[in-house]
Amino acid sequence: MKLRKVTAASAVVLALAVSATACGSGKKDGGASGSGKKIAVGIKFDQPGIGQKTPQGYSGFDVDVAEYVAKKLGYAKDQIEWKESKSADRESMLSRGDVDFIVASYSITPERQKKVDFAGPYLLAHQDVLVRADDASIKSTADLNSKKLCSVTGSTSAQNVKDKLAPQANLQKYPTYSACLSGLQTKAIDALTTDDSILAGYAAQAQFKGRFKLGGLKMTNENYGIGVKKGSDLKGKIDKALQAMVADGSWDKAVKANFGPAGYQNEPAPKIGDVKS
Repeated sequence: MKLRKVTAASAVVLALAVSATACGSGKKDGGASGSGKKIAVGIKFDQPGIGQKTPQGYSGFDVDVAEYVAKKLGYAKDQIEWKESKSADRESMLSRGDVDFIVASYSITPERQKKVDFAGPYLLAHQDVLVRADDASIKSTADLNSKKLCSVTGSTSAQNVKDKLAPQANLQKYPTYSACLSGLQTKAIDALTTDDSILAGYAAQAQFKGRFKLGGLKMTNENYGIGVKKGSDLKGKIDKALQAMVADGSWDKAVKANFGPAGYQNEPAPKIGDVKS
């Protein structure tokens, strides 16, 4: 009798273990067929035209790119788990496995390539400044040295200002570009600096129409790549997906839909592996 009780208890434990295994997180590695599971993708939540979370969902060029890539990897839109990837958090999110890949205005740099791998690039942008529409004091990069600039902690733009573009500028680092934009509105800062693709999205928002303008300085080349964990086989698979996106016209369609309203003059689609210095 005692033996039967032990056997029954063991059967229950075994059944629970099997059930727990079957009901796991559903997140899978390696980018094989979706099979009803999820893929975690990092994007920006506060960059209009690039990656933005709204009451209606997620929108922007990076979102369109991510959805296309995910589809090629075997995932439908409703199988994507979107996660906010702030500039300072991207490398740690990938190394911890919080996300499978990141599409978040993520510039490819030698320093970052030591920590993560990049597929792409999929967009060539340029660092610029956003100023108030009535401000005519910034005509060149040299003019920035006497200004209060804002960029985001952990961003390439902030590092560029400090290292080479305007080392004498009063650089203030905020957690998000939206916070920088608030400072620009209240005149707490003179200019917001980041990539022109991002700035165009902010300037094009209906509530800011006519209030801000881009400086048109084109100070750097910013090669946007899709970040993956170091050594991940997703890099090659994503490269192939990006090549297909350009070939079938989906890349041009996404550019027009997201950047067209801002009048942003984008560069042609870059070739995979061609990182402009």
